[in-house]
Amino acid sequence: MTTHIQRSALLPYPAQALFDMVNDVASYPRFLPWCSATEVFFADESEMRASMTVAKAGMSQTFRTHNELEPGKRIEMRLEEGPFSQLNGVWEFKALGDKACKISLDLTFEYAGPLVRATLGPLFNQAANTLVDAFCERAKALYG
Repeated sequence: MTTHIQRSALLPYPAQALFDMVNDVASYPRFLPWCSATEVFFADESEMRASMTVAKAGMSQTFRTHNELEPGKRIEMRLEEGPFSQLNGVWEFKALGDKACKISLDLTFEYAGPLVRATLGPLFNQAANTLVDAFCERAKALYG
């Protein structure tokens, strides 16, 4: 069963600042309570390969994505390995003048089987549904 989540928010910060915040994968464990670890394997201006470990109540799962980057505009994520049969997502940052931005997340995922869905499903569904809100709170903490 495929899950599709779309969320967006309007924020009073420049698109590039919000892009940089979302692209700072190493900082995720500091403000995403369900993210226990991240690792960046490769990063340059146009792409990143990174992993994230989600954990709660003694259970954890790690997945790795390849992210294509358009600085200040877009991050496209594709699953490389992990407990999903598919995981694709796009963050978009649409500048609204110099000091505002519409940030959007479009995420599609499917668990690799019923056992993974039963164990990881509740945690990952909650995390995915609250991700944009978590980044909005992070932006307020970083940029005022």
